[in-house]
Amino acid sequence: METLFLMNQAIKFLSLGVIALGCGLLVTHREVKVNYTRKVMHFSLLLIPIYVGRVFAYEGTLALFTAGCILTIVITFIFVKPVRERLPLVELMFKAFDRPEDRPFTVLWVITQFMANYMILIPMIILFAYYDLQHLIMLPLLITVVGDGLAEPVGVRFGRHKYKVRALFTNREYYRTLEGSACVFIACVVGIAAFHGSFTPHQFVVAMLVVPLAVTLAEAFSPHTWDNPLMFLVGYMTIFGIVLL
Repeated sequence: METLFLMNQAIKFLSLGVIALGCGLLVTHREVKVNYTRKVMHFSLLLIPIYVGRVFAYEGTLALFTAGCILTIVITFIFVKPVRERLPLVELMFKAFDRPEDRPFTVLWVITQFMANYMILIPMIILFAYYDLQHLIMLPLLITVVGDGLAEPVGVRFGRHKYKVRALFTNREYYRTLEGSACVFIACVVGIAAFHGSFTPHQFVVAMLVVPLAVTLAEAFSPHTWDNPLMFLVGYMTIFGIVLL
């Protein structure tokens, strides 16, 4: 099992590295906005592990999932400035998600957000498994990844109604758009509809009324770049509360 796990992780990180290199080349040589390539990486972080997990399947356990989370955080440290300046390929990968407005906090925000994500995901997976709710574990994850993944490119391309948000470790102000936040709301509605069979009719109605609004507000009021942890937390807790009604 450990061999399959290590092979799975190696193929996953290699695939993500190739995608990051491609996105970095687009930013560097084709002047593609990093707001778009960053979201390509965002979706890749969900889709690549799912695909690789099916091709190089292993018996998943909480210990191996936790090990994968820790490994992801450790590997992310290759993007710190002293390392990437000495490794041109890593510097190119870094360009795929280094928004100019995030400097000099890009790596700090990425690493701390990953840590916060896993600090929420691991307890929530344990909680949902304990109450035999494994069939709903993917719902908040999909809502967050799809909703947040679409919010920025839609906001950049079509956003006209901006509102201010704060960021960690700085007093600098950033902006989100109502058009981008609407993507989160729509992703919630579509996600809950897709999982309708996992709810009773009463739970489904309550979920439709509560979850989209709650997760959208979590995204709207979360710190810049730190929306995923709060969206995970609110998504999991509201859905958990609803199914226990």
